[in-house]
Amino acid sequence: MKSAVSKMLEDRLSALLQRVDAIERDNIKPLDDCQKLLEQGVTTADGLLREGEAAVSCRSGDHENLSNFTNKALHIQLDSLPEVPALVDVPCLSAQLDDSFLTIARDHITKHGTVASRPPVQIEELIERPGGILVRWCKVDDDFVAQDFRLQYQKHSSGHYEDAYVGSECEFIVLHIDPNVDYQFRVCARGDGRQEWSPWSVPQLGHTSLVPHEWSPGLDGYSLSSRRNIALRNDSPQQAVLYSREPTYCPGQTLTFRVESSGASDRRDSIGVCVEKLDGLDSLQRDRAVCIGSSGAVYVNGKEMTNQLPPISPGSTITFDMELVSLGTNSEGPQNRCRVTIGSGNREVVFDWLLELPADTLYFGCFFFHPGWKVLVF
Repeated sequence: MKSAVSKMLEDRLSALLQRVDAIERDNIKPLDDCQKLLEQGVTTADGLLREGEAAVSCRSGDHENLSNFTNKALHIQLDSLPEVPALVDVPCLSAQLDDSFLTIARDHITKHGTVASRPPVQIEELIERPGGILVRWCKVDDDFVAQDFRLQYQKHSSGHYEDAYVGSECEFIVLHIDPNVDYQFRVCARGDGRQEWSPWSVPQLGHTSLVPHEWSPGLDGYSLSSRRNIALRNDSPQQAVLYSREPTYCPGQTLTFRVESSGASDRRDSIGVCVEKLDGLDSLQRDRAVCIGSSGAVYVNGKEMTNQLPPISPGSTITFDMELVSLGTNSEGPQNRCRVTIGSGNREVVFDWLLELPADTLYFGCFFFHPGWKVLVF
């Protein structure tokens, strides 16, 4: 900070000196012209004096040289001098510095900076997510009233932290994390009504071993981002379900879809998970799949539930949480029971999903009839 302030003062001094040079360049020309006229007049008078001395020293009969000198002297106005500018008309450089700046600077400097025995917030938990890490933090100073939090991360020992989140929440999923690579995370807070940030928390090391969720490429009806985690329903006439590239969703994790933009709604629209890929279908509302429609309706094995979630719109975040709870039996043999929680907005639906075979990993998918829908998965 000391070096930065010194650099600012040096830059300001340089700017002022450049202004001095500009004033000098603009105003020295009339004075230079006056000086040149004076020097020219003195040189002319000096030359005429030497010619007169030479004419006087000539022989008394040589009247021609004396006549020439007399004619020349009559045509030179030795008493004509340029007007010298008055001192008040000549720019006079002066510098003035306002002493009130020192008072203002002193007031800021005496209040700047804080020292604390420990940061007011600390990272509480780092949880693996596919292609990301969920970071949770909490206040450890009860007297500190936090207005905002700021989360940063860096690849371990890279020396360059990047902002990941600024806001009032106490958790955030950092995406685009390379699997099996260590990252450092730190968080700070800003007090209520304050501009400066608190000291950083103790850096915590985390990594994810879970590969990122990706949409399957090659389907004409959808355009994918470079990381294949965002799918955009384009205007292609092809109607088919877009699946994940691999069955990367495992029960016990949270699968999240965020709708970035929307198009027109259709009763066949759906976002959800399924046991296997079935190509050629125009909806996830089928057997061995659970999904939510764009209207908010929830479908289990193709049947609509009574409970309904809010309609999907830009900014909607839909989460799927699944947990294997028991292995039951019926007249047809053993069944696997999976407890499913689908959340959207501030509401959620919980139900048991019966599967014939164990589902250690599941595909996710989506279908939209009309173009304009864009969905991020993580």
